[in-house]
Amino acid sequence: MASATIPAFPMIQKLIRRLLRPRRAGEPVIVPLKKHGITPDRISPCALAVCATLQRAGYQAFVVGGAVRDLLMGKMPKDFDVATDARPEQVRQLFRRSRIIGRRFRIVHVMCGRETVEVTTFRGQHAPPPEERSEYEEEEACEMERVVSENGRLLRDNVFGTQTDDAFRRDFTINALYYDPTRAEIWDYQHGVADLKRGVLRIIGDPDTRYREDPVRMLRAVRLAAKLGFRLDPATRKPIRTLAPLLKDVPKARIFDEMLKLFLSGHALESAKRLREEGLHHGVLPLLDVVLEQPLGERFVTLALQNTDERIAADKPVSPAFLFATLLWHDVLSRWERREAEGQPPMAALQQAIDEVIERQVETLAIPRRYTAVMREIWSMQPRFLNRSGQRPLRLLEQPRFRAAYDFLLLRCSSGELDPALGQWWEAFQHATPEERARMLVKGEGAGRSRRRRRRRKPGSQAAPLASQDDKA
Repeated sequence: MASATIPAFPMIQKLIRRLLRPRRAGEPVIVPLKKHGITPDRISPCALAVCATLQRAGYQAFVVGGAVRDLLMGKMPKDFDVATDARPEQVRQLFRRSRIIGRRFRIVHVMCGRETVEVTTFRGQHAPPPEERSEYEEEEACEMERVVSENGRLLRDNVFGTQTDDAFRRDFTINALYYDPTRAEIWDYQHGVADLKRGVLRIIGDPDTRYREDPVRMLRAVRLAAKLGFRLDPATRKPIRTLAPLLKDVPKARIFDEMLKLFLSGHALESAKRLREEGLHHGVLPLLDVVLEQPLGERFVTLALQNTDERIAADKPVSPAFLFATLLWHDVLSRWERREAEGQPPMAALQQAIDEVIERQVETLAIPRRYTAVMREIWSMQPRFLNRSGQRPLRLLEQPRFRAAYDFLLLRCSSGELDPALGQWWEAFQHATPEERARMLVKGEGAGRSRRRRRRRKPGSQAAPLASQDDKA
């Protein structure tokens, strides 16, 4: 009987050694389907097709990043990105409906019907030597070098590498997860699955170095923590307040794009709160800190951010121009009132205040002109709501931005800045019949007189249909 059990010992010992041996650096933990529960049918058909095509051609291909993270949290991802060891030119050859985009780092967009999957080649840590460069890389050698500024910020980082390299240069552990649809396995290089279960956001590598490489990572840390309801790992959080001034060296357009993600994530209120807690608001929206120190300003901004979150939760459109108009309104208001107190005419004082705020803010955020133009209209229309006699209210209804300006007025009333009766009057006036409107105008409830001459209305003109502020703004 003893001899019958002897052959089993080497197999058992081998299994035990395999389970107990320490994991080598750069070696992933393979999480099987029975532990993570993500079946391939939860992946978009386009991403599945892309991975299958790449794997049949002999390449590695994984669904990667935020999609894997969201699936593990029981959420349906908005986008499915794929990472591969195939170079962009090789990916492009495999898919008829595809295109290479980008210069700082080239990626491929593969189109399947209306869906687009972003395919990224594994990114590396160092530029390859000349003998290993492709013809394209040789021509674009200057783009392949890893150039660092005096502050440690990466200026160019167009380098390809292995999957291990790719995992170690991603930002947070919960984003360094790779899902293989063929085997239904998750490859976890950075203990991201464990951090997800603990609700911890942890940066990969030395936090000080990673933030210096790309200061925008500090904003991403705040955004992801607010969006997911996670807490920042102590080491990840510690350098943020000290390194916040590095955001001044980041291109303004990148800062603006990150602000849109922060405030249009559906967690704008929590994001703003965490920005202040981490000391990042000074480098992003310097005027926001001044606004939030004023009781009325803080209530106004809080209501605006709550309104934004509610609209996103209800899958309604949101206007970036309207949002930034609310964030900066109380700085406009304080400057307007100060100039009026100095004796300037109301409208001239308002226009000068608007110019000052936009000019100062554009120095920090590259707010596009298409947004600042709408912000100007919303702000400039506010005094016109005080005039409720004659033909002025009817002409105001005809303005393309009326709905956005009216929604803005309601926020002012709700925050206590204006009498709520003003908003109620305009609400009733919009939905009143022509006869009811005439009576309201005759009564002149709270109507103010304008010093400007009346313009004769063109014959046959009619009030334009009211549009959502989000569609127009």
